[in-house]
Amino acid sequence: MTDDSDVGAFVCSCADTCDVNLDVARERVDDVAMAASSDLLCGEDTLGDVCSVVEERDLTDVIVTCPAAAGQQQLERVEAETGATVHFVDQREGAGWVHDERAATEKTARLVNAARASLVDGDEPASVGGDVGRSVAVVGDAQLAAAMPDSADVSLIADGQELDDVGVDLSAVSLERGRVRDVSGTLGNFEVVLESRVTEDCIDCMECVRLGPDDGVTRTPVDVDPDVDSGEWVEVCPTDAIDLEGVTRTVPFDQVVHPDGADDAVGGTTGYHTDDDLGTIAAVSDLLGLDRGSYLELEPDVCAAGDSGQEGCRACYDACPHDAVSKPAPDEVSFDLAACQNCGACTSSCPTGAVELTERSSERIAREVEALVDEAPGGGLLDRSGPAIDEQVVAFVCSERAERALSTYGRMAARGDADVSYPPILPVRVNCTDTVGEAHVLHALAAGADGVTIVGCGCDCSHSGPDPKAELVERLNTATSDLGLGERVRFLAPEPDAPAAFADELAAFVDDLEATPIPAGEHAASGTSLSADDEDLPAFGNRVWALESVRAILEHVEPERELIRGLESFGTMSVDDSCGMTPTCENLCPTGAIRRSAEAGTLEFNHERCVNCELCESGCPETAITMETGLDVGLLPEENDGDAWTTVHEEEMFECRSCGAVVASVSTVEEIKEALPDDEMDGVDGHMAEYCSDCKGDLAFKL
Repeated sequence: MTDDSDVGAFVCSCADTCDVNLDVARERVDDVAMAASSDLLCGEDTLGDVCSVVEERDLTDVIVTCPAAAGQQQLERVEAETGATVHFVDQREGAGWVHDERAATEKTARLVNAARASLVDGDEPASVGGDVGRSVAVVGDAQLAAAMPDSADVSLIADGQELDDVGVDLSAVSLERGRVRDVSGTLGNFEVVLESRVTEDCIDCMECVRLGPDDGVTRTPVDVDPDVDSGEWVEVCPTDAIDLEGVTRTVPFDQVVHPDGADDAVGGTTGYHTDDDLGTIAAVSDLLGLDRGSYLELEPDVCAAGDSGQEGCRACYDACPHDAVSKPAPDEVSFDLAACQNCGACTSSCPTGAVELTERSSERIAREVEALVDEAPGGGLLDRSGPAIDEQVVAFVCSERAERALSTYGRMAARGDADVSYPPILPVRVNCTDTVGEAHVLHALAAGADGVTIVGCGCDCSHSGPDPKAELVERLNTATSDLGLGERVRFLAPEPDAPAAFADELAAFVDDLEATPIPAGEHAASGTSLSADDEDLPAFGNRVWALESVRAILEHVEPERELIRGLESFGTMSVDDSCGMTPTCENLCPTGAIRRSAEAGTLEFNHERCVNCELCESGCPETAITMETGLDVGLLPEENDGDAWTTVHEEEMFECRSCGAVVASVSTVEEIKEALPDDEMDGVDGHMAEYCSDCKGDLAFKL
């Protein structure tokens, strides 16, 4: 964590165009070495003063309220002259232009505090693996192929088209004959299957072009239409390169541009481009020779994907919209870090914390939420106007379309194009709403938020497609209702040209909220539950973080139900009488939530540790286990005199006739005896199933 003495804050009103009280905002900024204000921080004279203060105080980080691109360019001088890192906060489009002065002032201070709280130090992210290559295939579009960056090694696949006179310079482009039959793979490892009627023995002599059917043979590259009939003209080829039955070949590429292609990945496969616009050229360029830090940090030791060939948790695989997560085996998951597009879908779905975003980590988001949700001061001794922000609603805002839409609303309000005003939500920037999971929302409520909105792209999310958070919102409202809080979560998708619709929907949600019984500003997450049993799981993993938040909420509410439904990372285990007390479930459980005592004949379950991967259920040889999704408050150790373990099955155990060691459960031994009635030998007392493995061996040797 960056030390308070290293951070400074500067609040600006953009030449008094923001409805923000600078003095009050400055006084509400916390945990910094110094806070100052000005009506125009990016002015030439003021900039010099800012640089002097930064150098005198030896500040390493400077937080500045300035959303304007021009102002930010001017303020880059602070970094250039002092070496301090400047962090920008939007006090204008998202506050001073769309809220009244008191709310805008309070929100500005909280945004600065959130920026300060998010300065969590971390290690440099590992590389995604170096250069992924520069070979780019463009299918059938000569104009696009010619426009590709000079640094790319471009191949234009004709796909049946005549490229002899396309009107663009293709001198730097390699031409590939054939029609595309299949594209598979990932960034850096694509394979394109091409089918043609001309083999690689072709020497471009043009004899088939001259004598073949009109429009049936292309000149550049030489290829034959699949619908062309055979004839004597085929025999003119001096190298026998014409094969009308068709020949296929597979060509490797690092990226593929296929305007008519179809991508099975919901959000699009990284490196497989199906558009033909300028954005495609930019996307190809961004990936060329990719050598960046990884978006993800992985802790495979706590992954619950499975064991011994049995499939367990597959949440990250199912959630990834870009095919960056694969399953090379039933009990494995593998991450293609180069193909990752930083949406966070895998991190919000992983129950154990085995995968985490490097830049926008869960801990960083948690600290921002805690700084935003605060017990705001009233207006003073004689001021009965109440807090500046009445309903505290945390808004997880997608950094793509949703953030731009809210910024557009602010500019519309400043220009007078529309009467734009909406409740002062407390925004937390996320890469995509895919980043937000049940743990994030529960933490916001535990911190004292009255409600939570997930503000995203809606029907055309570039990652997860339509209504990506509808199912999550429904589940969480079920959970909050079971907790006795009522429904407190909403998904909103602001349209840039429809501020009134957004404002009305948000206002309706806020108006329906009752004040939370959970005090604001008191809960600071450790990112784990209270039990020492969880110490080996990463802090801020979704399940342990969510459990910590639920415990904080339970201190202030009376739940409607003991089983809190809707929380997918929690599971309760039940075992029927077919259980044979084999050690399979204990061995398969990736989090140590099951333990078996052969001597005592008991099978015990730890609800705290269970991440609901269902590996025990799928791997049980007797199909005796059933998992039910949800958090059972009655199974937590604080409800059971501190004991985290619950006995879910008891069985009388059969002791070996010879040595007294536990063989198996009595029921299992009886089943074996019934299934194998002839497994009795002369000279052996009783059935062979009544002996342990060692004694069976001794008996067999003696016989």
